Formats: sequence, C-alpha cells, structure tokens
Amino acid sequence: MANLEGNSGQTRCAIYCRVSTKDQNCERQDRDLADYATRCSYQVIKIFKEVASGSKNDRSERKKIIELARSRLIDAVLVTEISRWGRSTSDLIMTLEELGSYGVSLICQTGMQFDLSTPHGKLIAQIMSSMAEFERELIRERVRSGLANARRRGKIFGRPKGGKIADSCDRINELRKENKSVRAIALEVGLSKSAIAKCPRCEDLPEGMNW
Repeated sequence: MANLEGNSGQTRCAIYCRVSTKDQNCERQDRDLADYATRCSYQVIKIFKEVASGSKNDRSERKKIIELARSRLIDAVLVTEISRWGRSTSDLIMTLEELGSYGVSLICQTGMQFDLSTPHGKLIAQIMSSMAEFERELIRERVRSGLANARRRGKIFGRPKGGKIADSCDRINELRKENKSVRAIALEVGLSKSAIAKCPRCEDLPEGMNW
C-alpha cells in the first residue's frame, strides 16, 4: 500500500479534473473533489484542469501531476472516477504503475484507492477501466446508429456541397462578365484565387476569356 502521509503527517494530493469538450467545464469536479479532500483532511497541493477526449493521448496537465509525483511532492491524486484519469486499460495500468513507483496512489471520489503494488488493486483497476472503455464504445455506437438513422430519413449533415463557393457563383460570374481579374473577384467575394478558379459554373464565362 502506498504511503499517503507527507512530511506534516497529512496526505498531500493533487486534484485532477477533466472534461471531454470545450463547451463543458470542470466546476462540478473541482467543487466535489475539493469537498472530498476537506472531509478527508487532505492537503491540496494543486488543482489541475484539462480538456481532452477520452481517447486523446497528449494530456499536458496529467503530465504535470506525474512530474509532481516524480519529485515526491504529492502522496495521492484525486479524481471523480477512474475514467477521468485513464484513457484506456493499458494507459491506466501504465500510469498507475508509474505513480506507484513514486509511492503515489490514485483515489476516486467514492473513496476507492488504486494501488498497483497489490494484486487486488491491479485487478480492480483493470475491471473498472475495462468497464469505462466499454461504456465509451457503447456511446460511440449509439451515436453512429443515430446518425445512420437520421441520414436514412433524409437528414443532411455538414456544409452543403460546394460550400461558400457555390453560394457566391452568381456574383463571381457577374464579375467575370465585367472582365474583372481573378484577384479582384477574390477580394470582393472573400475567397481565394484558387477557389475562384474552381467555380462550378464556368459555363458562364464570357467567350474568349482565359482563366
């Protein structure tokens, strides 16, 4: 079992909050984990907040916590749930082993502690991470199924074919007939010269005009 007592006899912890998208925020996780630390009389060294999807590899804030662990400045990491920390079973086990090598445990808000120095801790971590990964796959499958059903009903996603260039065709061809240069047209309609050259209605070009 990892030693959770700092120099003062008080558990020193880092709080790690993570959300998946920028339209979410970490306020609830921050509040709940700070309350949990207070109830447990933990000393919060620092709070880290990260925006990263569950499958994203590069988590800069999580790396900072591991650096604190390596420097022996914390005894534990607090998270709301195990899936907030690990992006996959292999990633979870790897990072828990690294934390464990520095005497640091991962503690969930439920009070469950993951210490991979014990067979029991390793088994629990594997089971819970696998369940979280399974849940993410179910969500992805539901999203894919919902999109497929919507498309079958005639729903169109994304920008209409042709995008902005299609919206500007009439004006582009009016300017072409005025013998405006590609540069002048691009400036007026707010498109690049290469986009102007790919206008889908080139049949309206004035006879003999070279684009």
